[in-house]
Amino acid sequence: MATAVKVTPEAKKVLRALAKAKEPLPNKQLAAAAGLDAKQVSAAVKDLKQAGLVDCPARCKYGITAAGKKKI
Repeated sequence: MATAVKVTPEAKKVLRALAKAKEPLPNKQLAAAAGLDAKQVSAAVKDLKQAGLVDCPARCKYGITAAGKKKI
């Protein structure tokens, strides 16, 4: 179940990078696209997944949900 989450500046960068991506991205590519460290991306993705803003359509690849697009 999605929970309310405060979207941090790092999480916003992750959401923007996912919104621009044509397909789900693995953590390393997502970090490069967002201009963040891989550990920052991992923490942001964990919170965003719990909030229902990011999904994992393929193993270790992340995509943005419709709710995530609204948060940008």
